[in-house]
Amino acid sequence: MVRSMTGYGRSVKLAKEQETEITVEIRTVNHRFLDFSTKMPRSLMYLEDKMKKEIQQLFRRGRVDVYVTIEGNGFTKGELQTDYELMDQFIHEMKLAKSRYQLGGDVDVNTLTTFQELFSVQEKEEGYDQVEGEIMSALQEAATKVSDMRAQEGVALHDDINSRLKQIRLILSELEDRRHVVVDSMRDRIKQRMSEYINEELKEDGSRILQEVALLAEKGDITEEVTRLGSHLDQFFDKLTSNESIGRQLDFIVQEMHREVNTIGSKSNDTQISEWVVQLKSEIEKIKEQVQNVE
Repeated sequence: MVRSMTGYGRSVKLAKEQETEITVEIRTVNHRFLDFSTKMPRSLMYLEDKMKKEIQQLFRRGRVDVYVTIEGNGFTKGELQTDYELMDQFIHEMKLAKSRYQLGGDVDVNTLTTFQELFSVQEKEEGYDQVEGEIMSALQEAATKVSDMRAQEGVALHDDINSRLKQIRLILSELEDRRHVVVDSMRDRIKQRMSEYINEELKEDGSRILQEVALLAEKGDITEEVTRLGSHLDQFFDKLTSNESIGRQLDFIVQEMHREVNTIGSKSNDTQISEWVVQLKSEIEKIKEQVQNVE
């Protein structure tokens, strides 16, 4: 079964008496191997290996980015911080000013609270281990959605690739029929040229003609390339029904198909075959683009 490497999934869970919202998002794109990365609070980094193992259960290839965000008050605690060193300096300077300028009044609590620089509220994160189950559940749910999307995208990839393979098969069949016409045409051209240069009547079974025809026919024979191209098509069709990760194998087969078509184009001087070669290259290039996203 063809599976795409492109997908997206999102899951939201509530935890700690509904005070905290846990969101897990997963995005996947094509990659030669399975490339896993996470973006989440440092307090959750101990879960990275566990998350990777979960991802490996569902995906075999592709870049997988996991984003974990936690919002709410369930994991933050405010703590008042007082800068006593600054406060000591402040009181000391106030007393100096009072003495220097003969000022009245005292430095009291109300005076101190007007200076915000002396006080601050620091938020401290508590451990996330209390909701590890919810985080992993959200990861599994998001990953399942990604897997479903990759399967749906795979159906579209399969249909497109399959239709192009069938078109290649049709052109290949026409190529096989055309080979004999090309050989006959080559023999006639050789006879005509030899008649022009030698200026004498040539017999149908002349050894010189046969040698020239055999030599040029061998150089221009595309039988092996057509046969190998047909074999590659059979392999490709077989792989499309496999339940394994087939992307890299399909990419290799496409390269071999392209190689055979290039050889056919270089061997043949026939106009019709040259047109078919252009069509074959076009279809194979489009297949190659699609294969880059197959898992």
